[in-house]
Amino acid sequence: MKRFNTEVIVGFFLLVGLLSFAFLAVKLGGLQTYNKGHYELTARFINTSGLKNDASVELAGVEVGRVKSIVFDPETYESVVTLSLPDEVKLQEDTIASVRSTGLIGGKFLKLTPGGADIILKDGDTIYETESSVSLEELISKYIFETEKS
Repeated sequence: MKRFNTEVIVGFFLLVGLLSFAFLAVKLGGLQTYNKGHYELTARFINTSGLKNDASVELAGVEVGRVKSIVFDPETYESVVTLSLPDEVKLQEDTIASVRSTGLIGGKFLKLTPGGADIILKDGDTIYETESSVSLEELISKYIFETEKS
């Protein structure tokens, strides 16, 4: 009887430990278990170099959403970025989406700059005002070759 009680207690603590580990993995991993209360927008860019799926979307320096997907459009030779935002975030139709860097070597994120229009974007709408990613290599090579010509 005493052995049975010990096994039950050990099993209980093992179960609690596994559930705690699963909870922490979901919370620290940023996994969304549901998508209720979110809507999606798309934005087209000439260059999204360095931007990845699940990158943060920031508004006023605060993370408000995530990049859901990035696909190439072979007809227009553009990157089509789909972003997921909570319903509380209302964006005007003249909002500007910019691909920005977190630092010199850091990753990329999508910065949203709200506009002043009266029309609010809805689920499935497109942000037309975009600023593509700036490549550090392109800037350096442009500077080097410009100074050589002088």
